[in-house]
Amino acid sequence: MPQYAVLIFSPATPDTEQPGPAEGDVHGAYANELIESGAMVAAFALHPAASATSIRRDGQSDGPFIDAPEVVAGFYVIEASDLDAAREIAGRNPILEQGGGVEVRPVEGGFIVDRAPES
Repeated sequence: MPQYAVLIFSPATPDTEQPGPAEGDVHGAYANELIESGAMVAAFALHPAASATSIRRDGQSDGPFIDAPEVVAGFYVIEASDLDAAREIAGRNPILEQGGGVEVRPVEGGFIVDRAPES
């Protein structure tokens, strides 16, 4: 089945500001819905943008790649029958009700390294 990456964009906020428990609860419920439906493949939340380091050929700088009113807060990969189905799934993301947005893109290819647990 085709896979789609969903990038989650959140309004840029002071880096000390963390989402409240209610916001986390609705995101958790949405993630559980996707897991139970079989659509979720992988999901990753990112630390605040201030923890980012941007690297280019001519050097590196602290902060995200571009200074923008929104930042990438996380991403997940879903399986869906086609792009329209992926858009419908992503369109239910709670971030849309919290002032953010999502971007849906077909996955060209990829892998997740299976590592042995550390003892």
